[in-house]
Amino acid sequence: MPDDNSHLIVDSARRRAAATRRRAVSALRRMDATGSVITFEAVAREAGVSRSWLYNQPDLRAEIERLRARHRPVPAARPVPDRQRASEASLLRRLEAATERTRQLEEENRELRQSLALALGERRTSDVCGVRAAATSPVARAIGPC
Repeated sequence: MPDDNSHLIVDSARRRAAATRRRAVSALRRMDATGSVITFEAVAREAGVSRSWLYNQPDLRAEIERLRARHRPVPAARPVPDRQRASEASLLRRLEAATERTRQLEEENRELRQSLALALGERRTSDVCGVRAAATSPVARAIGPC
């Protein structure tokens, strides 16, 4: 009966697999260092391996995808057409309108604070003195009946 040489075949397959992996890792590092475009096709060609083999190596696949995403150019923002851009005059008008609205709201807040202060003062007076303020005062009309 012939000797069992299967261990030699297994060792040879392991050496070939390790050499293939070293070639792929080396090609990937070289391509990254030189700034080459990294794709599965380019790495396979550079390393002399098949694309399907690369896809079946989870660590190499993840690294290729990471490097490919890192080197992918960011799409430039599309410029707004001239006819859609706001002119300086329109921006100035919007700013003036916002400033006027702010002024109006500040005035309204000032009036409301004054009305509230008067109403609270009248209420305190009525609580302390037992006298009800006249419902005809401008504050009572602005705030409403208590």
